[in-house]
Amino acid sequence: MSAQSTYDAIVVGSGPNGLAAAITLQREGLQVLLLEARSTVGGGMRTAELTLPGFHHDVCSAVHPMGAASPFLRSLPLDEFGLEYVQPEVLAAHPFDDGAAAALYHSLDRTADGLGIDGGAYRRLFEPLVKQWPLIDTHILGPMLKIPEKPGALAAFGLKALQPGTRIAARFGAREARGLWAGIVAHSMLPLGALTSSAIGFVLTVAGHRSGWPIPKGGSQRIADGLAAYFRSLGGVIQTNVVVNTLNGLPEAKAVLFDVSPRQLLRICGDRLSSVYRWQLARHRYGMGVFKVDWALSEAVPFRAEAARRAGTVHLGGTLEEVARSERQVWKGQHPDSPFVLFAQQSVFDDSRAPAGQHTGWAYCHVPNGSTMDMTDAITNQVERFAPGFRDTILATHTFNTSEMESYNPNYIGGDINGGIVNIAQLFNRPALRFSPYRTSAKGIYICSASTPPGGGVHGMGGYYAAKQALNDLF
Repeated sequence: MSAQSTYDAIVVGSGPNGLAAAITLQREGLQVLLLEARSTVGGGMRTAELTLPGFHHDVCSAVHPMGAASPFLRSLPLDEFGLEYVQPEVLAAHPFDDGAAAALYHSLDRTADGLGIDGGAYRRLFEPLVKQWPLIDTHILGPMLKIPEKPGALAAFGLKALQPGTRIAARFGAREARGLWAGIVAHSMLPLGALTSSAIGFVLTVAGHRSGWPIPKGGSQRIADGLAAYFRSLGGVIQTNVVVNTLNGLPEAKAVLFDVSPRQLLRICGDRLSSVYRWQLARHRYGMGVFKVDWALSEAVPFRAEAARRAGTVHLGGTLEEVARSERQVWKGQHPDSPFVLFAQQSVFDDSRAPAGQHTGWAYCHVPNGSTMDMTDAITNQVERFAPGFRDTILATHTFNTSEMESYNPNYIGGDINGGIVNIAQLFNRPALRFSPYRTSAKGIYICSASTPPGGGVHGMGGYYAAKQALNDLF
C-alpha cells in the first residue's frame, strides 16, 4: 500500500468527485492519500485507442457543459496543468429527416433567432434563468436540503425544473424548439413525461448559454490528468492499481471518503454502518443503462444538416414524440428499434483525436439497466438516417454494453452512468435521507460519488461538498 502509515484523509476512487474531494482537503493543509483501482486516474474521464492506433476515443464522458459550469472546477488553475478546452460553434444540433436542424448556441439570442415562431417563448423561458444562474449555481449543484441564500431565484428555477419535460415542451409550437428541448431533456435518463425530467434540461441549457459545451483538447483524460497534477503539486499522494474491498489494511486516517456507488459502499463498509443506513443504501434505485459505440472513421460524418456538421454534440431521434416514445420504451424495460442517440464528434474540433484527414465518432443510446443486447446496428441506423453514407466511412467499431461499462467502471451499476435515478424520490434523499447526504452513519466515513448531490456529470461538486463536510466534522 503506502510507505507512510498515517494520513489525515484517504479518498477511494479517482473520478471527478474523488479528485475534487482530495484537492479540497489537500488545499486546507491536510495530508491526503488518493487510491485508484485502475492503472490510471479518471473514473469517467478517460481516453484510449479503442478501435485503431492513432484514434483516441473518450471511454465515458466526452463533452463537458457541467465541467465548464462547475464553480469548483472553475476555481482551479487547470490550464497551468495542461487542460485546454475547445468550444464548438454549435453546442448541440437536433436534425430532422428533411435535412433541417435546430441548434443550441452559446448565444441565447442566436439560439432563439433560429427557432422561428418559438424564439420569443424560448427567450422568456431561459433568459431569466441564465441571468440568475450565478445566484443559485452552488445550490443547484449541491445538497438540496439546505437553506438557500437566494430563495426567490431558486424558487423560480425549481418551479420550472420540477415539471415534466413534455409540459415545458407545450410552450413551443413548432417541431424545431420541441425537438431541441426533447434531446436535451433526454440526458436525464428519465421518461420525458416524468416529474423532474426538465431539471437536467434546464441545467444543461443554461450552462450552455453561460459557458458552452466544451471539449477537452486531447481527450477527457486531460481533465483527470490536470486534476491529478494539481493535487500532486499541493503535496497530495496518488496510488493506482489499489483495489479497496475492505477498510482493513488501509493506512490510519481520520476520514475516508468514497467515490463509489452505494452498492460498493455497502460491500466495503457494511459492518461499520448502522442497520438503518444500510437499509437506505440497499434501497437506492439505479436507472437506465447505456450501450456505447466508438468508431474510427475515414472522414467526417456526412450529416445532411449543416448545423449538425458544425456541432460538438448531435441528438439523433427525430421529433419530440419520437424521442419521448424511445425513452418511455426503455423505462418500461424494452429496446427501441429507433433509439434516441447521443452522438459526439470531437475530432471535428480537435485534430489530435485521429490521423490526418480521419475522424472519430462517439455515441450511446439508453437501454434497460443491465441489458446485454447489442444495439450497434440500431445506433448506426440512426446515424445513417441523418447522415446518408455514414456506414461507408466506418473503418473500425468498438462497443460497450452495460455489463462491460460496469466492469470498466464499477460505479456504473447496470450501465447507469448517473449514479442512480434522479427522479423526485431520489432528488432530495440521494443516496439516503439525511441532513448531509455525504456523511454516512459511521464517524469518519463519507460518500462523494455521483450517487450524492448533484448527481452525474464531470463537475466535482459532490466531492467538494463531501470534503467540506469532513472538514467541518473532523478538522
